[in-house]
Amino acid sequence: MHCFVYASARKPETYVWLDAPERATALPEQLTELLGTLRLVLEVDLDSGRKLPREDAATVLQNLQQQGWHLQMPPPQVSPAISAQR
Repeated sequence: MHCFVYASARKPETYVWLDAPERATALPEQLTELLGTLRLVLEVDLDSGRKLPREDAATVLQNLQQQGWHLQMPPPQVSPAISAQR
């Protein structure tokens, strides 16, 4: 599936994957307000076997097929105290 990945202007490291660029205008209102302006950062052909750095490709595809979009949140921040214990 050909996908379009948009970066949020308001939330660093937060991305919206879409199955078509015009879907950006059909995102839920709360999500649009939270993310602010979206900027296209990547177009990619995605299949379930593709390795993605922070997402499971099968989950992204499932969300795209069911709702037309997938929200990629930033990685959880690790507290310095927790990092020191490792």
